[in-house]
Amino acid sequence: MEISGKVKVINAEQQVSAAFKKRELVVTTEEQYPQHIMIEFTQDKCDLLNNYRPGEAVKVSINLRGREWTNPQGETKYFNSIQGWRIEKLQAEAPQGQVPPMPAKEAFEPAANYKEEEHDDLPF
Repeated sequence: MEISGKVKVINAEQQVSAAFKKRELVVTTEEQYPQHIMIEFTQDKCDLLNNYRPGEAVKVSINLRGREWTNPQGETKYFNSIQGWRIEKLQAEAPQGQVPPMPAKEAFEPAANYKEEEHDDLPF
C-alpha cells in the first residue's frame, strides 16, 4: 500500500530497547479532508528519513500491522500500526497549460528525391 502527501513531522529516532529502535513520520494527505497519518519506520529503515524535511511531497510504501494483547485482568485488546518500508520524493507537477514544443521544421518537409508520378500505385 502507499500513502502520498506532505511531510508534516519527522521525529527523532527512539531507542525502545537494546535491540529495537523506531522513528515516526507524519504525512498529511492532500484531499478534501486532509488526514495526518503517523507512520513508523523501524530498525535499519529509520535511516531512510534522514534526507527528508517537513513540507516535502512524498510517497510512502507501508504495511498495516495488527497485534493482540491480553492484560493482567484477562481483557484482550487489539492494536494497529502503520509501518513504512520505503519513501520517495514526488516530483513537482509540470505547470498546466503549457504546449509541448513543436518538432523541427525539417521533419515536415517532403523527401528531396520524391516524384509523385513514380509512386502512384493507388487504383483511382
